[in-house]
Order: sequence, then structure tokens, then C-alpha cells
Amino acid sequence: MAEASQREFKPDVAHNARVWNYWLGGKDNFPADREVGDQVRDMFPSIVDVARADREFLGRAVHHLAGEAGMWQFLDIGTGLPTAENTHQVAQRVNPRARIVYVDNDPLVLVHARALLTGTKEGVTEYIDADLHDPDTILREAERTLDFSQPVVLMLLGVVNFIQDTGEARRIVKRLLEALPSGSHLALTHPTMDIGGGSNAKALEFYNAHATPQIVMRGKDVLMSFFDGLELLEPGLTSCSLWRAEESPFGPPEPVAQYGVVARKP
Repeated sequence: MAEASQREFKPDVAHNARVWNYWLGGKDNFPADREVGDQVRDMFPSIVDVARADREFLGRAVHHLAGEAGMWQFLDIGTGLPTAENTHQVAQRVNPRARIVYVDNDPLVLVHARALLTGTKEGVTEYIDADLHDPDTILREAERTLDFSQPVVLMLLGVVNFIQDTGEARRIVKRLLEALPSGSHLALTHPTMDIGGGSNAKALEFYNAHATPQIVMRGKDVLMSFFDGLELLEPGLTSCSLWRAEESPFGPPEPVAQYGVVARKP
């Protein structure tokens, strides 16, 4: 595993990974995270539904990719704090030989990295301390574990939204995909203003003023440009709560203000 990050740990400043953990019912958070989390939830109550829907999207997408799509290598960037049903757990339950590389650069996530490194004996689960802004380092380190001559699933769930400049975000995603062979897949989720209305905008403004890193929302038209040259799996770019979700006796799930998509590199 990579050396622990030397970045300063600031428990008195709300951080996205810990706030997200709080919304998911986790315990790896501090008073500053809970305070911001409560304020955002008061302004935009469905944010908890967003967090849960994003996690459920991960489960459905990884289950499909490791199963029906036959994928056995996963590069999960922006891992966040460990919760139930992490990528390696879902993938290795379907294919015990699956290989997963997690990437994050948050100090508290690094502290919990050992909790992630508990995959199957047949498979591999590894962790890299790196930043999405530095895709070359990610690729170089990931290649120690993954075989880039074989298809890889690139997972970018709720992380591209931390790159403020859309042009830079596109270049980073393109650089990562360029290193992967035909048959690889991209799974991505991203918050949006297309769903949620004015309360969503006010909650975002408050969050960006009181927490780190700052988040940028993007609409469907902008996000579609990230998938140029890729084949979108059905149902395409949609609310992550609706992506291949099964209907309950009460009907389909409600859409949340977070897009989800899985695409294949031809």
C-alpha cells in the first residue's frame, strides 16, 4: 500500500468524505461534519436519499459489470470512507478472483484503508494514495495491480464534481480512459441542479462556504460530453436512483439530484 498521506488532518473543518459518511449513517465523522450535514439536510432534505441512491447505484452497477459483463478489474477513484457493500465486496461476491484498486487522498480514508484490504483470497484488493488531478500517477500505481492489456472498469462515483473546471475534468477522464483497452467500462455519478430545484442550489451554496472540497454541479448536456466515443448502457444517463432499479410494490423509486451512468469503450 502507498505511504500514508502527509496532508494535514483538520477535524474542525467539515470534509465531504466524512459528511457523506454521516448521511449514510456511519460513525467516521466529527462534530463539524455533522453540523454541516444537518444544515444541508435541513435545507435540502433529500440529500440523504442522494447518498443512499449513490451507494445503491454502486451495488447494481458493479454487480452487473462483474457478472453479466464479465469484468474482473476495477479502478475505483474517490473511494471515500468504508461503508457496507464496497466495490470489492460486491465484485468479489460475484467473481472471487476480481481485482480492485481503490484511490483516494483523504487522510482519514487512509487511516481506514486497512479495512478495505480484506478481499477474497483468490482476488486482490489494493489502495493508492493519489489525487484525481494527477491521472498519470494513478495509472502508474494502478498498473502494479491491474493488467491494462485487459478491460478495466473505471469508477468515478461522486468525485468528478470536485474538479471545478469542466475542461480539466473532461481531460482527466479522457486521459484515464485512453490508458484502458477496448471493452473497458466507465461508471460515473455526478450531482446536478437538473433535479431538486432552488433548495438544492441554496444547500450547495451553504456547503461550499462551510466544507471542503468544494462541489460543482453539472447538467445533463454537459455531462454527456464526458462520454463522447463511448457506448452508453441502457438506460443511459439518468438519475442514479433509477438506473436499472427494480420497482417496489409502491412503484419505481423517486429520482434524486444525482446522475448515474455506465458506458463501454468500444
